[in-house]
Amino acid sequence: MMDSLNIRFSGSGGQGLILAARILASALVSEGRNVAQSQSYEPVSRGGLSRSDLVVSDGEADYPLSQSLDYLLILHEAAATESSGLLDEKSVILVDADQVKSQPAAPLNVVSLPFVETARRLGNKRVANIVALGALAQAGSLCDEAALEKSLQAMTPAKFSTLNMEAFQAGRQLMAG
Repeated sequence: MMDSLNIRFSGSGGQGLILAARILASALVSEGRNVAQSQSYEPVSRGGLSRSDLVVSDGEADYPLSQSLDYLLILHEAAATESSGLLDEKSVILVDADQVKSQPAAPLNVVSLPFVETARRLGNKRVANIVALGALAQAGSLCDEAALEKSLQAMTPAKFSTLNMEAFQAGRQLMAG
């Protein structure tokens, strides 16, 4: 794994992006990584732009905000172009196939997957964030799968444990092809 990673979860308020970022941060910390998390959202309960950044380091983070992105997850059109200035040809960009129509113009590594549709097939579109988290984990081998599953179970309601685990695995399978 690299010495440092910058990861952004972006989309619309109410999609659970901040929760997904917190779950990944918890798993990374459990493996001894240092993680700085920042978040930004418009002051509406649902529909406004929302994002959460993770700056992950094996050592001490020099600066807690992302200045470039290694991984970008976009779940809504509202966030499609918001991070363009932080991307380069090495950035891995995962977008929802139905919700994000604007693709970056530059020659970037963009993977379009049906996160929301997969969540609907599982019975609840609200787990699209967990489907996307599974795909991101698979795309980047960011941390141990068991650590991520443990954080997922610890940070989400027990009554949704089975659904969340199914969503996480479905996301991993989407990315694995």
